[in-house]
Order: sequence, then C-alpha cells, then structure tokens
Amino acid sequence: MNPPRKALFAALWLLANAAAAQVPAIARQDPAALRQNVEQFLRIQSAGLPGQVDITVGAVDARTNLAACAAPEAFLPNGSRVWGKTTVGVRCREPMPWTIYISATVRVVADYIITAAPLAQGQLIGQNDLAKVKGDLTALPSGIITDASQAIGRTATVSLPAGTPLRKDALRSQAAVQQGQTVRVVSAGQGFQVSTEARALNNASEGQVAQARTASGQVVSGVAKAGGVLEVTY
Repeated sequence: MNPPRKALFAALWLLANAAAAQVPAIARQDPAALRQNVEQFLRIQSAGLPGQVDITVGAVDARTNLAACAAPEAFLPNGSRVWGKTTVGVRCREPMPWTIYISATVRVVADYIITAAPLAQGQLIGQNDLAKVKGDLTALPSGIITDASQAIGRTATVSLPAGTPLRKDALRSQAAVQQGQTVRVVSAGQGFQVSTEARALNNASEGQVAQARTASGQVVSGVAKAGGVLEVTY
C-alpha cells in the first residue's frame, strides 16, 4: 500500500474511533435493584396474610443484560400467587421495553389448629379436642383452620388421628334442624310476628334452607336457626 493510501486509512481509523468515543454507553439495569423491587412488591401484596411473612427472592440470571429502567414495574403473571413458591414479573416501558421473570418464595409462619386426640367420624368437637401449633401455612394443604372457634361445635366428616392439621372441608356444622324434628316456625314481616309448630322435612345446618309441614298440612320453607327454629321472612 502506498504512503498516501496508508495515511488516508489511518485518518479514517482515527475518525471512527473518535466518533465511537463520543457515543455514550447504554446504562445497564442493576440486578440487585430488580430483586429489591420484587421483594417490595411481595411485601405489599402479602400485607393482609396472617402471621409472620418471610420473603426470599431468587437470583437474577447473571447472563441477563437489560437496559436501565427508570421505573421497573413488578406484577403477578397469570397463575401466580403470593403464597409459597411463586414467580413475579418485572417489566420496563421506557426508555427500552423489556420483561423479566424472577422466582421467589413467600413463607407464612402462623398458628394453626390440630387434633389433640383422635377424632371419630361424626364426633362433636370441643375445646379439649384441639391444640394450637405454629408452622409454615404455605407448606400445608389449603383450608387449614387457624382459629379454634372455626372448629368448636362442629362435627368431623371423617376419622382423624391425633396431630392432624384441621381443614375446613373435614368439618361440618351441627344440624340446627333434623328431619322429623318438631320445630318452631317463626313468620315475621313488617309489624307482625307469628309462631307455630311444624315437623321438619329435611336436615339443615344453621343458615341453610329447611322445609317443614305444619299441623294443617301446609309446607313452609325458611332459614334454619339454632335450637330448632325455622325463620320465615315476608
């Protein structure tokens, strides 16, 4: 290559490097800031959960190379929830849009109710049949009872050994009205209340609808109340 051409190439190379030096480097997103964003989001979302909430946010893949975001926005993807092992999305709208998903674990340590002694199917549950322990609710089946008042006065739908965590679907309310029982039908309306006796035609827990036949043969429907009362409102 002759000297003039070499000089030309050298000048062009210097100009290209000078131009590149003047272009500002694109700032990259700090992974630690993303993890902090996810943790803050989960703390807000889990504020109403019972007991002590412990949040662990997973690491961001070291190979992730995202443009810095002015306002990262955390969100729950479809199917995710603030409970146990979960996934949180973080998206950026500007200056360069992107979305990333970060794993996390939400533990909820609180008191829950277990059987203090074996329970037989159909057994009426009292205070002495229950005990309270503390543990991670997210590691237990759904519907765990956390307050003894939710179980006392109900009956077990299945036999349960001692130490079994009590679930709501393992209990049923004691019948307020039983089929064939003589019940008191209370009819009430604006300015009046009438009471009469009738015979229940079905079983019903408190708050459920029951039917009864009066002495005259009339069939009435009403809401079962404790003590064998059928409440009819007009």
